[in-house]
Amino acid sequence: MTVFDENFLPDDSIAWHECKVRVRYAETDKMGVVYHANYLVWFEIGRTEYCRSRGFSYLEMEEASGVYLAVAESYCRYKQPAYYDDELIIRTHIAECRKRSLRFGYEIVRTRDKVILAEGETTLIAIDSSNSVRSIPALYREMLIAPPIEPSNKAEKVPEKAPS
Repeated sequence: MTVFDENFLPDDSIAWHECKVRVRYAETDKMGVVYHANYLVWFEIGRTEYCRSRGFSYLEMEEASGVYLAVAESYCRYKQPAYYDDELIIRTHIAECRKRSLRFGYEIVRTRDKVILAEGETTLIAIDSSNSVRSIPALYREMLIAPPIEPSNKAEKVPEKAPS
């Protein structure tokens, strides 16, 4: 098990997690350009899927530990617009893992040309149900900086049918 100091800064071995989304019509303006606030929604999708790839969901952590992760700060640098029906890759990684907070980094990349459309960060603070600051349970900090877990429900290859 990894020993955490007060301020864990991961090295390059902490992999980026990637997931895809397609821009929906409702996420755009009249000209088909994505409305800026949707990038923060995509950051949340990235965080959620990052945690799932490490073996837990936000809900499981909340129910098991009574600790919630509240967004305390967000930043987004818009570099290029995304448009209706673009397929995007949300890239997410842990930029910093402290005893009571996490900082995630993000990139939003358009798949067809690999252009980075936006990059940003969110800082999340661990709190309890009365909004008091708490420590992130060591088990979850450990899982956050661990390599992704291989899915346990991989489909088995179906043997080819013998010729008749």
